[in-house]
This record gives sequence, structure tokens and C-alpha cells, in this order.
Amino acid sequence: MRYAGEKRFNVWTALTLILLALFLLFVIYPIGMLIVKSLFVGGKVDLSYFVKFFSKKYYWVTLVNSFKVTVLSTLLACLIGVPMAYLLRSVKIRGSEFLNILIVISYLSPPFIGAYAWIQLLGRNGFITRILNALFHVKLHGIYGFAGIVLVFSLQSFPLIYMYVSGAMKNLDNSLNEAAESLGCNAFQRVTKVIFPLVLPSLLAGMLLVFMRVFSDFGTPMIIGEGYKTFPVMLYTQFMGEVGTNDGFAATMCVIVIVIALMFFFIQKLLGQKFTYSMTALKPMQAQEAEGWRKVCAHLAVYLVTLVAALPQITVIITSFIGTINGSLFTGEFTLDNYRNIFSKGNTVAIRNTYLFGLEAIVVVIVCGILISYLSVRKKNTLTGVLDVLTMFPYIIPGSVLGISFLYAFNGPPFLLGGTVIIMIIALSIRRMPYTIRSSTAIIGQISPSIEEASISLGASQVKTFLQITVPMMLPGVLSGAIMSWITLISELSSSVILYTSRTSTLTVAIYSEVIRSNFGNAAAYSTILTLTSIVSLLIFFKVSGSKDLSV
Repeated sequence: MRYAGEKRFNVWTALTLILLALFLLFVIYPIGMLIVKSLFVGGKVDLSYFVKFFSKKYYWVTLVNSFKVTVLSTLLACLIGVPMAYLLRSVKIRGSEFLNILIVISYLSPPFIGAYAWIQLLGRNGFITRILNALFHVKLHGIYGFAGIVLVFSLQSFPLIYMYVSGAMKNLDNSLNEAAESLGCNAFQRVTKVIFPLVLPSLLAGMLLVFMRVFSDFGTPMIIGEGYKTFPVMLYTQFMGEVGTNDGFAATMCVIVIVIALMFFFIQKLLGQKFTYSMTALKPMQAQEAEGWRKVCAHLAVYLVTLVAALPQITVIITSFIGTINGSLFTGEFTLDNYRNIFSKGNTVAIRNTYLFGLEAIVVVIVCGILISYLSVRKKNTLTGVLDVLTMFPYIIPGSVLGISFLYAFNGPPFLLGGTVIIMIIALSIRRMPYTIRSSTAIIGQISPSIEEASISLGASQVKTFLQITVPMMLPGVLSGAIMSWITLISELSSSVILYTSRTSTLTVAIYSEVIRSNFGNAAAYSTILTLTSIVSLLIFFKVSGSKDLSV
């Protein structure tokens, strides 16, 4: 949108160029370094690293394993998430607001925390395992391997499908549903022929994010895989073991991940465009009071799924107050020793860093998110179009790949940022900014340009109009995206575990380190702090925004 008398090069063009330069530096440049290291050896093009990967079963089988885990986990997440969204939107469920918080929290906590919690429940010596062994006189071997990985990922990921589909149903015009009913369609036909096609674009977007989240996670397979190696685990072990001698092969594996991620991203975009529908919810879908067996079944299904999804967080909180012997064997006695350990002198660095880095990163995310969304919608041109595309790259590229690319790009001249606080904040900001950008873009699209035009016609400058008129009207969408950015960035592990040093460790890194060292008491205490932070953040968001749920 260009106003009369507006110069071609102005403050908006300058901001676009600055933001574009930042994304070129912190997204394209690191990716370029990966490509160079994977393709060039001694200044010449060499495909030997790619040949090595695809010619040895030891390497490429991990890619097959990842696809098996990812596809099955994504499908199971859809089978759980879609019915949950429909039930909570169409049927009045008692305590639905509280249930919604539990569902969101079960997604926002790092997957490896869920893996650790399920080991406490269904491991070889887990609480539920011992009960089942005693009742049925069997010897269960625990939740390890392929089945365990899929279980953890499915329960951790279905809330994302739930949020996307629930958000789509919130904007669905119920008059379409009523029209189908008047034409003789039963409940099943209305769901499959009316509601499902309308929410399909949102479902596809959610499936892409679930796919990339599962495909890129290495914490869960590392903890409960027990020999079932996935691609991220192989990438992590290769990088950590070979970064000093053969970083070209690690870079090659990163490039393979990027190509796969981009491929699925564009497939999702094409399918989303093909099945996109435009509608206005003149009569939004409202939850109705159910009767009889339908009410009982709906409540049982929603409560049971929510309980199972929240069980890892409940387990972590309870075990954080149970004493341990040498950190790994729980005594069964309630105590505050675990918290005394993590709050003892020298152990609070991770906690302090998490909040400090998180607050600094969220400021960057909000400022850049508002500017990028405004430029993309109101100042459309080639530059803003390129900027909008670049902002999506961190959305789909795995965090471990981003972390490795940052080390390659900024661990030597001319950019010496490795091991610094700055690189941690930049990585967190870049990784989680897309949440705020997408939600801000959606809200500004609903603001009529005539409001800004009226302000300018009354003598206000474009900058003043933006700051005093547009930004305040954008706040609901900005807050929604910012809370997602905040909670996910304080829970970020994939990039942090690659980039951190002893001075820049975060809560997720501390939790992961304690789990690997079998210090389960300390890990539970750290995890509880992270979980409670997420819950408090959500409650503050609901209070400030007046919203009753967090849908995407």
C-alpha cells in the first residue's frame, strides 16, 4: 500500500533492507556455509560425502527409521488431535478451559522430558510396569525402541493438531453445518463432507509442523531408542564426534535434512492452496450440551486423552519432590533435596540464563515480528516478499541443523560469536520468531487500511500512525504469537545443546544433561520449574488477552 507523495526510498524501505540483511546473515549465510562444506573439498566440487552416506547402510538406514517414526507419529497425532478438537468445539465439556491448558502444556514441554517421564512410568522398573508385572505375572521390557518413540511423539504432538484444527473450527460458519443437516446428512456425513474439508488446510499446516518436530528431534530417540537410531541422533553423534576432523560429512547430513524439510514444506503449501476455502463465520460454531450416552462418552474420551497427555508433566512434578539415592534411585520419601541441589551455589546458572536469554530474545521476536508482518502486508513489493519467505526457513529447518550451521558460520573470522550469549539469543530469536510473525500477519490482515488512511489524512505521519494506531490494534495477534514464541524458546533444546557452553547453559540443556547422567531427581526439579513457567505464562496470557484458549 503506497500513499500519495510517498517516496520510493523511505523509512519502510530502509527497515526492509535492514531486516533482510539480518536474515541473509543469520539464515542464508549459515546455510550457505553448510552447502559449501558438503560440496567442496580442497576448492573443488566433491560429492564423496553424499556417496558415503547413501552407499553405507549404517547411515541411510537411520533416514528410513526416521521416516517410519515420523509418518506413524504424525498419523496417530491426527487420529487423536482431530477428534479432540471436534469434541471440545461441538460438545460442552466441564472444565474445558483447564483441559485446554493441560493439552497445550503437554505440547509446549520438550519431547525428551516426556521420554524421561515415561521411563519412570513404563521403563523396565517403571511404576506402571511393576504394577502390570505383579498383576499379570509377566516380565515387560519397558517402553524402549520403536514403539516407545512413537508413543512419546504421538502424545507430545497431537496437541499441535488439536490447536490448528480447533482454531479452524472456531472460524467455521455453523450455518453450513445446519444446511447439511437440513438436507438429510447425519452427524458422520456432516463431519466428513462439510467440517473436515473446511479444516483440511489447517490440518495440513499442523501435520507439517508435527512432521518436522518429530523428524528433527534427537532427545527422545537418544533417551529411549536403545539401538533404534534415527537420523537426528546420527547427525548429533556425527557432529559432536567429528566436528574437529570431518565436519564436511556432518554438513552433508545437514544439507540432506534441509532438502527433506523444504520438500515437505512445498508439498504442504501446494496441498494447502489446493484445498483452501474462504469463508466468514457469521454464525460461529458453538459447543452444545450433549445428552445421555453421547455426553458420557465425550467426557470420558476427552478426560482420558488429556490425562494420558498430561501424565508425563504430573509425573515429573511429583518425582521432583521424592528423594533419590545417588540421583538415580528414588527412595519414595518426599523431600526438597532435589530443589536444594539445583538451587545450591553454582547450579542456578541454567535457570538464570533461561529467563535472561528468553526475555532478551522475546523482545527481539516481538519487535521484528511486528515490523516484518506490517511490511509483508502493507508494503508489498519484491523485497518484502523475499523477506517473508526467508522468515519461514527457521520454521522448518531443524534446530540442530541451525545450531551446527551457526557454529560453522560464526566460530571464526570474520564473525567470532561462538560460545557467546549473543549467538544463543540470536538462535532462539530466529528459531521462534515465525510464531509471532504468522499471528501478527493474520491480525493485520483483518485491520482495514482505511483506518490508517484516515489518520494520515488528518495530518499524522506514517510512522506515528503505525505506532499509535496500527500497533495497538495488532496487539491481540501479537500477544498470541508472542506467548507461543516465549514458551517454545525457553523450551528449546535442539539448537541450544549444540551452541551452549558452561556459561550459557539453559534449563533444557541442564535437564538433558542430568537425564543422560541419570540424575533423575535434579532433572525432575529442573523440569518442574520449566513446566510451571509455561503454565504461569499461559495463565497471564489468558488474563491479559481475555481469551479462553490458545488456538493457532
